[in-house]
Order: sequence, then structure tokens, then C-alpha cells
Amino acid sequence: MSHRLEDLIVLFDGLFQDSYHTRLVRGDADPLYLPADDACPWHRVIFAHGFYASALHEISHWCIAGARRRGLEDYGYWYLPDGRDPAQQGDFENVEVPPQALESLFSRACGLAFHVSVDNLGGEGEVDRDAFRARVAARAARFEEEGLPRRAAAVRATLKAFYRERRDLDDALAAGLAELRATRLAMG
Repeated sequence: MSHRLEDLIVLFDGLFQDSYHTRLVRGDADPLYLPADDACPWHRVIFAHGFYASALHEISHWCIAGARRRGLEDYGYWYLPDGRDPAQQGDFENVEVPPQALESLFSRACGLAFHVSVDNLGGEGEVDRDAFRARVAARAARFEEEGLPRRAAAVRATLKAFYRERRDLDDALAAGLAELRATRLAMG
């Protein structure tokens, strides 16, 4: 099955455009989250350069961010580009474990290979990619055991229905919306 960005955008927007006033947007540059403002009534999860993996990664960040953070540009997090020193790289990896764990689960639901990103090609010192990969895998296993955050559970259900079960867009979206309602009821 092909992994078309247009399908992913339709599924994400179908889940969250009305309930969270949030849309998934194909960007031409680096990824960015922008809350609604005077110029745009929608919160925007902007993924990089039309890459499917970037879209899944940015969706993962959004699924973890709480209401306060979703009101801040890029959720209020710092980002240092390539060239981080070992301490800065450690901070980056600590922040990246949960979203990359969700991204791995989303990738699996889509039938795609997942590759961790240490995102520090020109940094000082060696990056232990294997140790980071193990941390991401352990966090994904913990999500599986303890349950995914509510919005992440809906995304995964939608992706699984569309890509694994080969349901059409409307049926896949219905599966995700049902998951969103079920987790809302379970939370009280």
C-alpha cells in the first residue's frame, strides 16, 4: 500500500480539526507547531519537506503536548540544531524518547519501518544510537503496556484501520473517532 501524505492529512484533520481546531500541514522547511492566531483560526502541526516520517513524528509531539503547551509555538520547547555538545544531546534525547516511541508505534500501524533520529550529525563526541534506540523501544513497550495518550490512541487506531485493515478513509476515521470517544469515557 502506498503512503500518501494526502491520506494522512485527511485522517488527522478528520480526527482533530473540529474537536481540537488542529490541522496537519505540509511544510517546505523545518517542522514547527503554531497555535491559532489572528491570521489563522487553526492550530497547525507543520511537518518538514513533505516527508511522511516527519508527519508521523510531528503528530507524535502533538499527541503528547498538554493543553498549555499546545498554546505555545513549538510547544514552548527549545531546539538546538546539529552541533550539540554531549550535555545538550542528552537533553535532546530525554525530550525525544516519548515522541519517538509513539512515532514507532504509528509507523508499525502504517506498516512502515521506523528509524530513531539522534539528529546531531555535526555534534561533539559520539552519539550512542543503539542506547537511544533501546530507550525508545522500552518507552514504546511501556506505552503498549500502560496505554497510549488519548489522542495517540485515536491516531494509532485510525492508521491501523486504514493501512493494516485496508478500510477506506471514512471507515478508518470512524475507528479513530470511536477510540477518541472510548478513551474520553474511560477517563471520566
